[in-house]
Amino acid sequence: MITRRTALALMGSALLPLPSRAAADRDPAYLRPLVAAGKIPRLELRLPRKPRVVNVAAMGRTPGKYGGVVRMLIGGQRDLRLMTLIGYQRLIGYDERLNFQPDVLEDFKIEDDRIFDFKLRDGHKWSDGEPFTSEDLRYTWEDVLLNEGLSPGGLAPALVVGEHRPAFEVIDTLTVRFSWDVPNPDFLPVIAAPQPLSLALPAHYMKQFHKKYQDPRKLEELVDRYGVHDWTALHQRMARQYRPENPDLPTLDPWRNTTKPPAEQFIFERNPYFHRVDENGLQLPYIDRFALNVSSSSIIPAKAGAGETDLQFTGIDFGDFTFLRNAESRFPVKVTLWKRTQGSRVALLPNLNCADDVWRPLFQDARVRRALSLAIDRSEINKAVFYGLASESADTVLPESPLYKPEYRDAWIAHDPDQANALLEAAGLKERNRGGIRILPDGRPVQIVVESAGESTLETDVLELIAKHWNDIGVSLLVRTSQRDVFRSRAIAGQIMMAIWSGLDNGVPTADMNPGELAPTRDDQLQWPLWGMHHSSNGARGQAPTLPEAAQLLALLGQWRSSLGTEQRTAVWHNMLRLFTDQVFSIGIVNSTQQPVLSARRMRNIPDAGLFGFDPTAYLGIYMPDTFWLDETAEN
Repeated sequence: MITRRTALALMGSALLPLPSRAAADRDPAYLRPLVAAGKIPRLELRLPRKPRVVNVAAMGRTPGKYGGVVRMLIGGQRDLRLMTLIGYQRLIGYDERLNFQPDVLEDFKIEDDRIFDFKLRDGHKWSDGEPFTSEDLRYTWEDVLLNEGLSPGGLAPALVVGEHRPAFEVIDTLTVRFSWDVPNPDFLPVIAAPQPLSLALPAHYMKQFHKKYQDPRKLEELVDRYGVHDWTALHQRMARQYRPENPDLPTLDPWRNTTKPPAEQFIFERNPYFHRVDENGLQLPYIDRFALNVSSSSIIPAKAGAGETDLQFTGIDFGDFTFLRNAESRFPVKVTLWKRTQGSRVALLPNLNCADDVWRPLFQDARVRRALSLAIDRSEINKAVFYGLASESADTVLPESPLYKPEYRDAWIAHDPDQANALLEAAGLKERNRGGIRILPDGRPVQIVVESAGESTLETDVLELIAKHWNDIGVSLLVRTSQRDVFRSRAIAGQIMMAIWSGLDNGVPTADMNPGELAPTRDDQLQWPLWGMHHSSNGARGQAPTLPEAAQLLALLGQWRSSLGTEQRTAVWHNMLRLFTDQVFSIGIVNSTQQPVLSARRMRNIPDAGLFGFDPTAYLGIYMPDTFWLDETAEN
């Protein structure tokens, strides 16, 4: 049976019949020369027998027309991942309401959150025209994920529940089964994620790079040709799906990369075998090509305001909105504001694992964290930096989440310097120097160095105001700029006292999404990197949490991972949200902030508003950019 809100997602999508129209009317003009030359078959032979039919009109949008090129600006080669995000094809994905729905899969069935049967679409093909079958999943499971050379860290955490690993079975050429002895609520969310767990590589292409299938001499030649040290590095390089740098790698995405890096422009063109069609039988995507132009990140806002992009949502921020809005009078573009989904647009993260023997116990004292939060005048920050458009909040879920409660938002955010002073004195910080700054037990002034990646003037503006607020309670704040790529290593080494970063990535979770962000689970969590490393390495590295409340969050996460049903998972989420916000492990400032999205005026079906974030919305991904189209008859 299909569970967890998939029935609604199926309506208006996969259950629609494919309209009967002449193939010539439905084939994109962009592909007709290839059809005429015999390089690809006509449309009905390229589509699965049961393509996913997307009812565009039922989504409140306009069925579109083929054609056009969309320009985007990217900050570097790493941003090729944006096409994987906005393409957002997944075995199982989220719809706009964050319900699960089959996408690449024709269907899926779940039993007791333990047994997952996946049915592929008959006739579905990779972008090179080769069949997509259960062999692709078998190869990925047996020859990649279970291969110690290719997966030295073992199976992804979402695939292991306690000591229980899944069994994998090929039922037939179109059906596979993953099964556990215990419930695994993590499985579907990691498949639907913005950076999904890869379960399906194109076996027919990847086997040439695998020692099990390739002649040793030929494999060695390939290793030498690509300049890598062994076959495992070669395989990993050629298999990269999330950041599609290899133009030869077959894909299931709506657009495929045609440009080998390095390059100043990357061209993605429509996948002739993409599995979705609209209600009129037109194959998605509507747009033929994306041209991603590499630019310095610092000048992306200026270029966007100069009309050099048709779709821009990264590299620009709320501070650029007025400038971009003015561009509407000079260029055929429009700018709308979407709601960012982070738990806090910016948050202060005290490093509970910092190396300083005096500051570490202070940061681990909830009274200190609460005092620092209470001292902040969020209303002033909201008005001065966000024009009063944000919501003053702890670092927690947004009202759009079914898990939202006002008490989570309000935890320790009232501007109350008197209570902040009382909490600091109760924590032992009673004495002050002549300048009014408190004194540490070892005689040093209470001076907190907040490290920033220096990539946003917004962070600088916020910190200037917080420095004034904290000075009023006898705490000095200094700002140090560090490079983003050294943040993690410096935090792990205890060299960062406190960082300013965004809050929770996913501020709009459902109970069926993993609450691991609320617990020390990763070494890139700047408030407890050593505790997170300990968890992610299964105790091999880092340190076990010494703070009872942090250990309790991990225990609750374990309960979620062994839960059965949404009701149990909801209870766990609320326990974790209550504890996380009450302990102020992350000092949130404001959330529900605005993100400008710029698009060509002739672009249709792009929503005027939406939820914007990496997780879980994949930026624009859940809004199906394959249904966006360019109206060449529109007036500029």
